[in-house]
Amino acid sequence: MDNSQIKKLGNALYEAMVSRNTLVPFTEQHPDITLEQAYEIQLQYIQRRLDAGEKIVGKKIGVTSKAVQDFLGVFQPDFGQLTDKMVYQEGETIDLNELIQPKAEAELAIVLKEDLIGPGITAVDVIRATDYVSPCFEIVDSRITDWKIKIQDTVADNASCGVYVVSNIKADPRKVDITMAGMTLYKNGELFSTGVGAAVQGSPFNAVAWLANTLGELGIPFKAGEVILSGSQSALVPVTDGDELECYIAGVGGCKVNFAGSTKV
Repeated sequence: MDNSQIKKLGNALYEAMVSRNTLVPFTEQHPDITLEQAYEIQLQYIQRRLDAGEKIVGKKIGVTSKAVQDFLGVFQPDFGQLTDKMVYQEGETIDLNELIQPKAEAELAIVLKEDLIGPGITAVDVIRATDYVSPCFEIVDSRITDWKIKIQDTVADNASCGVYVVSNIKADPRKVDITMAGMTLYKNGELFSTGVGAAVQGSPFNAVAWLANTLGELGIPFKAGEVILSGSQSALVPVTDGDELECYIAGVGGCKVNFAGSTKV
């Protein structure tokens, strides 16, 4: 795959996002696509968003659970970029008219108070650099038809980023055992899923350390004030018009989100 093909696929992802259409999996179009090429496609897709006026505000980590890694045939997480256009404030209703085939997941957001530059970053370094943690919902969305993704497809598609909402709660990670903290997720008042921080690479801070080191090798720092979505602690939740989700992380607090509108698919 040459640079012109990489640029073409990145542009196709951007146009699919804008038009709310989906694409044939890249792994079907180009069976020899590599993970490195997928990240190059992601960069082109993100550059189109930046050219349209968006700004990078953080990162997301995906594929953090062993079950998902086994399913996709990989042995490490992936990552995507968060932009200011993806952000919803707690209390705002998420507009499904802007999404294609969304699914929600509950996780922990980590906000940095100082830069974090790898390699050599440990989970302890991450905790020291963290300003606060908050429960959050990431609403993943795929520009790939019917979520028929392999790892290269989701990486190219910015780790299937959609939108996200972070709770107004700001908890001190030095006062809570995030690794052992249980998480419960309710859909329309009924228990849907449970989880625990240890399901995310052994700890959400391990996942962030992995990403800090991965980005450091590429010359990319985590910057103070950035938001990092550390990886799902719940099962994926399909969402439709009128749905309400709530999640609670023990010792941290909760986050609530509502949905309205009609998805494209």
